[in-house]
Amino acid sequence: VQLQASGGGLVQTGASLRLSCSASRRAFSSYLMGWFRQAPGKEREFVAAIDWRGKTDYGDSLKGRFTISKDNAGNTMHLQINTLEPDDTAVYYCAMGRLWGELDRGANGYTYWGRGTQVTVSS
Repeated sequence: VQLQASGGGLVQTGASLRLSCSASRRAFSSYLMGWFRQAPGKEREFVAAIDWRGKTDYGDSLKGRFTISKDNAGNTMHLQINTLEPDDTAVYYCAMGRLWGELDRGANGYTYWGRGTQVTVSS
């Protein structure tokens, strides 16, 4: 399985970005999908997840500015980030979990990972 994250960039505080993750796996819609991020010197952090039913979960401090969605026909997942802050600066990774998997905030719940896309927010 190959996952390719894209859409990152250098933006100013308050801007918005839409990250995308394309998956090579068939039956994409049946898998748990998630976004994580890792800032320099920090541990990987759960951002959002979406399961096969479309049910979503977000990191505790992130709900409200982040929206995860899936385009099943296009085998693509998105992460809309609004009102970006300098603390959002990180490499954002998309990940695929289990078939029919339940929502999971732990990195161990995901088997396949993309290379990540860099998001840098200037103050």
